[in-house]
Amino acid sequence: MEHAGCVVTEVVGTSDESVEEAIRNGMVRVGQSLEWFEVTGVRSTVLGSAERFQVDLRLGVRRAA
Repeated sequence: MEHAGCVVTEVVGTSDESVEEAIRNGMVRVGQSLEWFEVTGVRSTVLGSAERFQVDLRLGVRRAA
């Protein structure tokens, strides 16, 4: 999934709502320069009635010109 002109960075996204929101929250960190993403891990913690979702992401970010 590597692309020329991209820098690969790894981040963790979290959410109290859903896995999808955790992915979006992780991608927001790089903004408009995002070229691609890969989910490399998914975890969830349940404490009583509260859930916390966590995803590991690899992000391909366009290099600054």
